Amino acid sequence: MFDGVAGRYDLMNDAMTGGLVRAWRAETLRAVDPRPGQRILDLAAGTGTSSRTFADAGALVVPADLSLGMVTEGKKRQPDLGFVNADALELPFADATFDAVTISYGLRNIEDTLAALVEMHRVTAPGGTLVVAEFSTPTWGPFRTLYREYIPRVLPALARVLSTNNPAYSYLAESINAWPDQETLAGLIREAGWRDVEWKNLSGGIVALHRAVA
Repeated sequence: MFDGVAGRYDLMNDAMTGGLVRAWRAETLRAVDPRPGQRILDLAAGTGTSSRTFADAGALVVPADLSLGMVTEGKKRQPDLGFVNADALELPFADATFDAVTISYGLRNIEDTLAALVEMHRVTAPGGTLVVAEFSTPTWGPFRTLYREYIPRVLPALARVLSTNNPAYSYLAESINAWPDQETLAGLIREAGWRDVEWKNLSGGIVALHRAVA
């Protein structure tokens, strides 16, 4: 499904968030806190937009995505990055390989959330960090209601104008509304073996940034 939206993926992200995705990406960068020589696995990396920021900070980043179309487009745009076509439920890396693992707006697309979080923990070195940026539940009730009505109407409408794959964005709208809230996701992260779990709400809870330690 995501192979068909790879070419305009970043454009759609900007359009459907009103440009907020750029601020959210900056917050994710701060949460990961990449340093020279640090080994970072960037899951659901798409075309490598976030991976680029980690690499520019001197980190040794591996952008990984299940979608071969995304990986192919990413290699065109970021030829110096070592993209990997990988399934988050069966990562092709040894135990304790990475100092940090991050995933942005992709965890909800994985069939088994808990199993994915366990697998991320497996490949993270003791003391390493997990950072999850994901659409979440707005904290203010009236806005939450409006938001849940906005998502299924606006995303498909934008897709009709800017994308050639309307079903993909209808699915995205459904997956966002069905995703667990901040506390529920924090509980799953703890259950997967991570500790010191915390989160930060961005844009009133439209996005939540979860952080934990292996």
